[in-house]
Amino acid sequence: MSIPMSGRGRRIFLFTLLLLMASFLSLLFSLTSGSVDVGLARVVDIMLGNRDGIQARVIMELRLPRVISGFLVGGMLAMAGALMQVLLKNPLAEPYVLGVSGGASVSALLAMMAGVAGVWLNLAAFVGALFSILLVFGLARLGGSWNPLRVLLTGIVVASGWGAVISFLLAVSPASQLHGMLFWVMGDLEYAQHYHTGLVVLTGGFIIAMAISRGLNLMALGDKQAAALGVPVQQLRYIVYFLASMLTATAVMQAGNIGFIGLIVPHLVRLLLGSDHRVLLPVSMLLGGCLLVIADTLARIVIAPQQLPVGVLTAMIGVPLFLLLLHTAVIRSRP
Repeated sequence: MSIPMSGRGRRIFLFTLLLLMASFLSLLFSLTSGSVDVGLARVVDIMLGNRDGIQARVIMELRLPRVISGFLVGGMLAMAGALMQVLLKNPLAEPYVLGVSGGASVSALLAMMAGVAGVWLNLAAFVGALFSILLVFGLARLGGSWNPLRVLLTGIVVASGWGAVISFLLAVSPASQLHGMLFWVMGDLEYAQHYHTGLVVLTGGFIIAMAISRGLNLMALGDKQAAALGVPVQQLRYIVYFLASMLTATAVMQAGNIGFIGLIVPHLVRLLLGSDHRVLLPVSMLLGGCLLVIADTLARIVIAPQQLPVGVLTAMIGVPLFLLLLHTAVIRSRP
């Protein structure tokens, strides 16, 4: 016996199915593209266990970890953006608006100047991001109530302060380190080989986000309406704040600053499928991962053998896409 599906439900199902297919194709596209030519048949053969030769090493040690990391980072940024927008009640909110990336960047740049690399560099970035999270949270609560506007203003000010420190560090850093520091600040997946932390954080964050998705839907209608319907608004704000911040911190720890994914993707999903967070969050996660994998692949091959920072590609794609979304939203809002 078939279960009838509404028009909206059918649209959500078809879009999700197409997105899953697009995600799979983007992974194949990334694995087969690069300075070393590896055909699709050979990629499939390697994934099935035949891992002899230089091509297998390129796939298993370089491209596959980078692809997985890119998908996880894109998913974390997109989901963090959706959470930030409902938390701050601001459509321009995005994962970096609260200064998390700035704190991570300052800590990572200081570690690079000290000669730290590898896992320790990621750990330094995460510690800096965590410090910024606690700093904004503490300042937002200092001497007053904790509300979205206060958090937003505090985050903007802290982010501006971190930006000044980053500019100072880049200005005084040795020329030999400047190239790597700039790539990290602009976003780069080249060194994002350890994806296990991202997988754990994204999985846990997704489970928590889906558990509170009904409360997010009610909170989007207004705090008073949500409270009248039994939603603990203040506690939910804390959960959303720390959840979005941890997703952002982990993404920045793995790939540096990659813009526009967290801003564009939730808007695009809302435009296509509506604002129900039970749909918005998982679809944004898939779409963000897919887009970042494609952008990173293009960053590797556009001017090969040189590579572009993936943050440059996401900005180039994100700016016209955001203007298109804004134009479409304005047209739809006209009577």
